[in-house]
Amino acid sequence: VGSGVICDNIPGLMSRQRLLCRQHPDVMMSVVFGAKKGVKQCQRQFRHHRWNCSVSHTDSSVFGKLMLKGSKEAAFVYAISSAGVVHAITRACSQGRLTNCACDPTKTGSSSDRNGKFDWGGCSDNVRYGSHFARMFVDAREKRVKDARALMNLQNNRAGRRAVRRHMTLECKCHGVSGACTIRTCWLALQEFSRVGSYLKTRYDSAKQVSMNPMGTGLIATTSGGRKKTTRSDIVFFDESPDYCVQDPLAGSLGTADRECNHTSKGPHGCDVMCCGRGYDTHVVRRMRKCDCKFHWCCYVKCRECEELVKVNTCRGPNPTAAPPISNSIYARRTFT
Repeated sequence: VGSGVICDNIPGLMSRQRLLCRQHPDVMMSVVFGAKKGVKQCQRQFRHHRWNCSVSHTDSSVFGKLMLKGSKEAAFVYAISSAGVVHAITRACSQGRLTNCACDPTKTGSSSDRNGKFDWGGCSDNVRYGSHFARMFVDAREKRVKDARALMNLQNNRAGRRAVRRHMTLECKCHGVSGACTIRTCWLALQEFSRVGSYLKTRYDSAKQVSMNPMGTGLIATTSGGRKKTTRSDIVFFDESPDYCVQDPLAGSLGTADRECNHTSKGPHGCDVMCCGRGYDTHVVRRMRKCDCKFHWCCYVKCRECEELVKVNTCRGPNPTAAPPISNSIYARRTFT
């Protein structure tokens, strides 16, 4: 099937994005994979929160749910999606799966770090190309308009790209007689995407609420000490976050009804917080797990399937009066994990 047909049938793309898709059909595979990677990492980072980055099944956009409210959570979605695209494209370059890029061509000759001089060698991940293509493709949607929300999205897209570049590590191999490290050959490598996700989560925790400057050309962070400019690595937002207790499509909230919670925890995963004061039901669940695992020579591990009873707490819906008391709601059901 021609690239034009494929690109025209990817939902949610703008004209500029469709053009890039037709010109670089091989890169589009990495773009889609990276966007999905971003959503999965988002769900991992927020799996114990009221808002768990759930993506609506009715949303067919390549970047998952595009939240309308300019909250901290929407800001994180844009940042982690942008980072996922950069990471996926950069990794594909180094693996030789793209026609227009390979290893970073700028990493040649000699350089130095705190351990002394080294020679560039191996295959440095080409994060320059990954960031450049991600900026052209992901930012194309926001550059059509010049409103405040577009500026917010562009800032968070950039924060995501910078997070990937920040987590490049210098890896080296020693050469010399009897293992002496008289000569080092080094290259720059991507870190695991989970490291990028954890870093962006810390940026989310310190996200800055912003407003547009008087000229309408940029964003200004509002702080207790007045106003100041944002940095390029900041995650920014306009609107206060909702409580995510009930379903609200505009806010990107699916609610917390039927979510599992921990009745002993005082954190965001605790039943008091997760269930928004509505209470919870306790179910006894039969689950299958691996047990009695033994190593057999050579070389595999064989396990039995064991059944265990586990108490699972789930949040009640918005109408707690319709639910039975907790003490009378224990029942058994079978699940497999």
